[in-house]
Amino acid sequence: MLSSNVLLASADYFNEGLILFKKNQLEKAKFKFEQDIVYNPKSEKSYLYLSKIFNKQNKKDLEEKNLNTVILLNPLNEEAIYNLAELRLNQSDFEGSRKLIDQLISICHSYCLKSKELKVEIEKSLKK
Repeated sequence: MLSSNVLLASADYFNEGLILFKKNQLEKAKFKFEQDIVYNPKSEKSYLYLSKIFNKQNKKDLEEKNLNTVILLNPLNEEAIYNLAELRLNQSDFEGSRKLIDQLISICHSYCLKSKELKVEIEKSLKK
């Protein structure tokens, strides 16, 4: 019984965070996603949304940390791999970005086109 209450509370925190995120109430959303992680440390969705918040706040180190956590929890999370590749490209880590995009292209289902477009951008950057 207690376990189901914890899962319900966790789902509520994530959903509340998602609503706040969509309203651009980033600090409140961040708190809700962090609460979700307390109850569910493997909540890849909460870590992903934390990375999105840190992206909007231009806190690149925290964005990267959360993206790496998502990928650790789920190595097939296409959005996290794509976002990390884009972050690495913006940091001029062309080789790191290319490796991530190659990985993503090999597993992609929903990020295939975006991945190929980013790969072209990376290749152009490498030629400069």
